[in-house]
Amino acid sequence: MLGRIFGKPKEETNSAVVTLDKLSETLEHLEKREKLLLKKATAEVEKAKEYTRAKNKRAAIQCLKKKRLIEQQIEQLGNMQLRVHDQMILLEGTKATTETVDALRSGASAMKAMQKATNIDDVDKTMDEINEQTENLKQIQEALSAPNGAAADFDEDELEAELEELEGAELEEQLLQPATGAPASPVDVPAGRQPVRPASQKTTAEEDELATLQAEMAL
Repeated sequence: MLGRIFGKPKEETNSAVVTLDKLSETLEHLEKREKLLLKKATAEVEKAKEYTRAKNKRAAIQCLKKKRLIEQQIEQLGNMQLRVHDQMILLEGTKATTETVDALRSGASAMKAMQKATNIDDVDKTMDEINEQTENLKQIQEALSAPNGAAADFDEDELEAELEELEGAELEEQLLQPATGAPASPVDVPAGRQPVRPASQKTTAEEDELATLQAEMAL
């Protein structure tokens, strides 16, 4: 998937890798050659010492000449190694730069493709559709919760007033009933609507209580 988005490595990058491998092999070969020459130079010095001890001055000088020739080759190998090192450093830097630019280019292409697939007009259109559907759903819910049929024509204030009249009438009917053996349960009376018991009814109740008391005294 990432390969489809960012693309495959380009041929230049592969070529740089191959070149770096080749330079690395060359550098390794030069280092081995340098070590071999150092051993030869050391061997010529030892020979020169032997010839000197043997009083063979001519042969000792020939060994020293060979040593200097070998040292010149060693110096040349050192310069070659420096050039190879420089080339490897430059190539590695170029490779890193190329890979970075290639990755940025691939990222920009992928981003451009994504933006093309979802442009601002499509986003605005989608949001408008969502808002429209939300508003339609709200209207449907309001329509379902609204009163329907004949119940929609009833006045709530009138219904509440009628209910209060019924409650007042029920309260008055309970107060007008004659007292029995068990006391009547208390009735909550709304504030401002305290009913008044008729005076004649109150008087009759007192007379009944007085007659009952006189009958008990006669016993």
